Amino acid sequence: MVKRGAALAVLCFIWIFSYAQYDIDQFFNRGRNFLIEGKYTNAIDNFNILVRLDSTLYDAYFFRGIAKYNLGDYMGAEKDFDKSLKLNPIYTPAYHYRAITLSRTGKYEMALKDLAEAVDLRPSYTGLYFSRGVTYFLSQQFDKAISDFNRFIKAEPKVGDAYLNRGACYLFLGDTTKALDDYNKAIRLNMFDPEGYIRRSRIYSMRNQNEDALRDLDNAISLDSTNTFAFFNRALIKYDGKDIAGALADLNKVLEEDPGNALTLYNRALIRTQIGDYNNALDDYDRVLAVNPNNVLAYFNRAGVFLELGRYRDAMNDYSQAINLYPDFAKAYINRSYVKNQLGEFNSAKQDYRIAQAKIQEYQAKTSDSTGAAIFADTAKKYDRLLALDADFAKKDFNNELLQHRDVDIRLKPLFKFNPTESNKMIMALEHRYENRKMDEFISSVPIPIEISPSWGTDIPVSAYEEKIGKALREFSSGPPLGEQDKAVGKLMFAQAIIEEGKKQFNSSLSYYDKAIENDPDQTFYYINRGALQSEMIDFISSMENNVQVLTLDNSGAARARVQDQSYKNYDYTSAIHDMTKASVLMPEFPYTYYNLGNLYCLSNDLPESIQQYTTAIELNPYLGEAFYNRGLVLIYLKDKEKGCIDLSKAGELGVPEAYSVIKKYCKSEE
Repeated sequence: MVKRGAALAVLCFIWIFSYAQYDIDQFFNRGRNFLIEGKYTNAIDNFNILVRLDSTLYDAYFFRGIAKYNLGDYMGAEKDFDKSLKLNPIYTPAYHYRAITLSRTGKYEMALKDLAEAVDLRPSYTGLYFSRGVTYFLSQQFDKAISDFNRFIKAEPKVGDAYLNRGACYLFLGDTTKALDDYNKAIRLNMFDPEGYIRRSRIYSMRNQNEDALRDLDNAISLDSTNTFAFFNRALIKYDGKDIAGALADLNKVLEEDPGNALTLYNRALIRTQIGDYNNALDDYDRVLAVNPNNVLAYFNRAGVFLELGRYRDAMNDYSQAINLYPDFAKAYINRSYVKNQLGEFNSAKQDYRIAQAKIQEYQAKTSDSTGAAIFADTAKKYDRLLALDADFAKKDFNNELLQHRDVDIRLKPLFKFNPTESNKMIMALEHRYENRKMDEFISSVPIPIEISPSWGTDIPVSAYEEKIGKALREFSSGPPLGEQDKAVGKLMFAQAIIEEGKKQFNSSLSYYDKAIENDPDQTFYYINRGALQSEMIDFISSMENNVQVLTLDNSGAARARVQDQSYKNYDYTSAIHDMTKASVLMPEFPYTYYNLGNLYCLSNDLPESIQQYTTAIELNPYLGEAFYNRGLVLIYLKDKEKGCIDLSKAGELGVPEAYSVIKKYCKSEE
């Protein structure tokens, strides 16, 4: 009966494989459905299979490009649209969506060229005029944008978004009357879309019709209770109306939905300062500066909070940082002069005061300057007003499938080693599985089911094998003497080491790895696992010391452990590197060894060598997404953003979902 069931499973697998191999239409339909449902990583996986089945399917690249675009991977999307057009040079949708992608990355001239090509191919497709109108708007060619929106509206008079966009053009041209007319029209066409009310509230606010503005924002929030932009704008209007508690409540609501919104944190810090809630204000400023360490006003205003708390040394440091970021900040010099007087540094205080007076005189000569360069020299100007511009708000769907909206966790993907796995684990058809005869023979010879992977399978019941392995070890120890090179004993020791590691008995596990190597010193894979364990032991020690072992993508240093007193401690990965190097000598064709060396050199702060090791791993296994991901992080840290973003795009395509969060944060174009 068991044999019959196994045979049936094999037949089912063969049937599924054959079906997947040939039914291209099913893959297209499933991929498009994933796109419609917003499951973009699933869609990419699906279209990956299609292009492996047939590399000439131009529409497979096109749909994969759309998925990448929606995950914020504009570079990857552009490459897929390029490929689609290379295969089919008259495929209008690819020109259209490549133009949208180019526009999103600030390449407006190239986008307009693509849209012109698309219009030539399909002049009756009115959607092209809508997209070109958006591109003209983004490139601040408002009159041309209005002309295209007019053309679109003539053909499609009931599309509310066209009126919203044309209204925005009129608003930028200073014509609030026409803008208001368009917003009213958009609301009449779709009274259930909050965007129209939010846009109209801005005009009411500009005209000081705050009651009307609040009414519109209330309507928007009633339609979408998670619309952070509506809550943010309502907070500003409530604050202007002296409703401090209401403004604070709305900002809190924004931060519930978007905890890292630096502008909202900054505004809340200002309000908390004004009501005397200094400690919470400091927390908010700390979070603002963690997101944007170059925020001059955050340092300046946090210094003011330190003054209120009598923390003069901290206040002086923040005023100094504000001056470093903007040397013409006269008021920061004056305030630092006051702080230095409080600290008894009278000569330095006088020097700051003299510098401030010079800045003020320079300011007075520049009061007609329209560039804004003199603004920070104005000692009469207050810097405690809530900011309303440059917020990075977006309507968010917090479905778990939308990976690009998750909090960004910038960490290296972990080391690869042999971990427990399910027995008889099924291999999916068409997946990029690394194949190596020596590895497969080794896996089949170990007395517990294992696989090469970057993480431990938490649900794998390894304890079920512990008694069996312990019994076998006892039999060997009670039998006749064995030679030092006994490979069977080595594999038992190796299996026991994995079991001990699963129980977090690191020293015991290390001892068993040592014994395994003593029995078979030429076994590559023993060194890989022992090296990985030694690295994990260091990470465990660092966590016990309340350190955080991450690759930081700022200027504070790479791969160093940050301790609570803000000092830095380096850890020694020499033993782990030695084991991985030994493994690479024994088996130079095995890619995971070089990937692991890339991690270890990165953690040791030797970033050029880590890049070289990741590159070797990729050359040996071009489908190792984790290597692309880690190399991309290191390249971005080293300011080689373009190459880093290319690597991250490839990592996402190869199934590393975290890549899209990093792309969203670090791969935006510099406009």
